[in-house]
Amino acid sequence: MTGSLDTARRIIADARAQGARTLSEYDSKQVLAAHGVPVTAEHLADDADGAARAAEKIGYPVVLKGNAPDLAHKTEAGLVEVGLADEAALRDAAARLLSKLPAGGGLLVQEMASGKREFLLGMTRDAQYGPCVTFGLGGIFAEALKDTVLRLTPVSETEALSMMDEIRAAALLGPYRGMPEADRDALARAIAGVSAAAVAHPEIAEIDVNPVIVADGGRPVAVDALVVLTSD
Repeated sequence: MTGSLDTARRIIADARAQGARTLSEYDSKQVLAAHGVPVTAEHLADDADGAARAAEKIGYPVVLKGNAPDLAHKTEAGLVEVGLADEAALRDAAARLLSKLPAGGGLLVQEMASGKREFLLGMTRDAQYGPCVTFGLGGIFAEALKDTVLRLTPVSETEALSMMDEIRAAALLGPYRGMPEADRDALARAIAGVSAAAVAHPEIAEIDVNPVIVADGGRPVAVDALVVLTSD
């Protein structure tokens, strides 16, 4: 999925006009993709029929998620179904999710990106120093291990490459237990892309991209993302 800068600006403006504090996952990824962050192939759907059509385009297996603004904890709310192998499984999952979604919510059909190595990208806007970009170990161990590095924006691709070498788990970016080396250049573009989004859109208070999975062939892909807007 790719996005344009005009689309990113429109998404943010519409969200602020509607009083939303966070963008939906789909809109968050649209904004980030416009700045070069690689994200999963995915489509929105209103119902099970639309989800089935989207899954055919993407190819099974797929992930199905609830999608709505201000929906930050989808897993805890039971709004994520992974590894759906066929249309029957997809329709069953769609029925479960639609029964739990808030009014106005929809479905997000997403490619099933697989990989054992997970990283995170982030941004927080500090009142004194401005936007600060984070890279580190992601997934379920992110909070426990806190293996991250920080840079002030703007972050170039060259600086992003140096950030990768500074985490304790840097060895995971190389060939590891039969897995190919991560595409470091693509990952550097993603880190620089988060920086560019922060600089281009002062309305963004926080960015959380976790996990970024190192998928087939070493390509990094953002599986989940959340953009939080400023309150003013």
